[in-house]
Amino acid sequence: MPSHVDYRSSLSFVGTVLKYISVPFAFPLLAAVWYGESPIPFVVTILVALAVGEGLERLEPDPQLGHREGFLLVGATWLAVPLIGTLPYLVAGQGTIAQPVDALFESMSGFTTTGATVLGEISIDRHGRGIMMYRQLTQWLGGMGIVVLMVAILPELSVGGAQLMKEEAPGFGIDRLKPRIAQTARTLWKIYAGLTLLAALVYYGLGLFGAAPEMSAYNAVAHALTTMPTGGFSPEARSAEAFAPVVQWAMIPFMIVAGTNFALLWYALDGHPSRLLGDSEFRTYLAALTGIGALIAALLYAGPGLDSTPSEVAPIVGAVEPALRQALFQVVAIVTTTGYASMDFNTWSAPAQTILLFAMFLGGSVGSAAGGIKIVRWYVIYRMVDRELYTTVHPEAVRPIRVSGSVIDEDTITGLVGFTLLFLLLFAFSTVLIYLDTLRTPGLSLNGLEAMSVTMATLGNIGPGFGPVGPMNSYGEFSAAARLYMVFLMWIGRLEIISVLVLLTPTFWRR
Repeated sequence: MPSHVDYRSSLSFVGTVLKYISVPFAFPLLAAVWYGESPIPFVVTILVALAVGEGLERLEPDPQLGHREGFLLVGATWLAVPLIGTLPYLVAGQGTIAQPVDALFESMSGFTTTGATVLGEISIDRHGRGIMMYRQLTQWLGGMGIVVLMVAILPELSVGGAQLMKEEAPGFGIDRLKPRIAQTARTLWKIYAGLTLLAALVYYGLGLFGAAPEMSAYNAVAHALTTMPTGGFSPEARSAEAFAPVVQWAMIPFMIVAGTNFALLWYALDGHPSRLLGDSEFRTYLAALTGIGALIAALLYAGPGLDSTPSEVAPIVGAVEPALRQALFQVVAIVTTTGYASMDFNTWSAPAQTILLFAMFLGGSVGSAAGGIKIVRWYVIYRMVDRELYTTVHPEAVRPIRVSGSVIDEDTITGLVGFTLLFLLLFAFSTVLIYLDTLRTPGLSLNGLEAMSVTMATLGNIGPGFGPVGPMNSYGEFSAAARLYMVFLMWIGRLEIISVLVLLTPTFWRR
């Protein structure tokens, strides 16, 4: 039976995406030239992206984008771009990422804003400033969404833009901030770029005025590029721990903003802050960050895992500040799936680590740069359970579920619950699969908590986990097969599972 999907049209649009995505690669190229390094890895990447893009475009000179073609376009784009993205690592030929599997892992982790790494040595001296800045840039490009960027700049994608944006970041739907979807995409990217610039200025200002001497202009730009996309890559081996506490405090609000629905941020900037403050998901999001942060802060203050030296003048305050900062920073970094680390939380007590693992399942807000299951889904599930208990006592009652005052239809509720169940099933299956693979990998062992954290860190696009994949370690110890499976988890997690799984069903390809 002939395919009902015009794959040539989809691949033609993928080619257009590759041609345009090559333009930002000029940024690390210029950084390499500025610092006296070889620009060849980026020149090669740009030329290959243009050549492959041109070749794919020729498959269909007049591509038409239907519903199924949109699914294929999004899924294929998020494979093609990370594949092209391996070239700078391979051409540079430095360190562990010079191997194809590791280069693909690092590239997919970057573009999906996961932040997991296979780098054996995170070092500017080893890899160069150009490659390390490129690594940061991949996360910034993937944060707001590659397809959203293309919808913003390519008129030919504007007709199906709403569908493409929904498939790239599935969830509660796309708020039309402007009359045209392309204008909405441009508005989202302007907010995203503006917040990135603000973060860079704040970080650099702290270094410029002596509050954080380690925060150079290079580091300020590098970390701004991975804060707003909730990515977590850092050119520093010790991540945010390399900087003064004031920098860590400065990163916290930016991570919180990055995990907030960008449509709500637009309403707030447009003079309607009540839309933000009155949003059910946003209030639940802040409550979760505050509650979990306070609980872990108490555990750190009372137990092991916190390396702090209380002040002789104010011993209580001297111990409270590090506990509060480390707990809040790590909770925000994990819930928003940013994945930065202000310390090695492998040193925390078992209860604190268990709570942090629970935080991995929350995710940020829908419509944000964050990954994971998303707060709104848990909120709807809670309201659904509450309704079920109420109607059990009052069977005659009709009690619709509302989010921020709007009634949620039953089909949407079913979809949210279905996604959450599918996510948890895939999590359980992958945890067992990865754990079994470690049994045949010499020198690598995982306990239950660590195995679960590996799966959540990749499927939820979080980055660090516990044990061998702790925030100061890498995923390089796993077998090549396991790392390739984790690449799949990062890909499918970034597109929230359904958009990828539908491509693997026979129904999608048949009439």
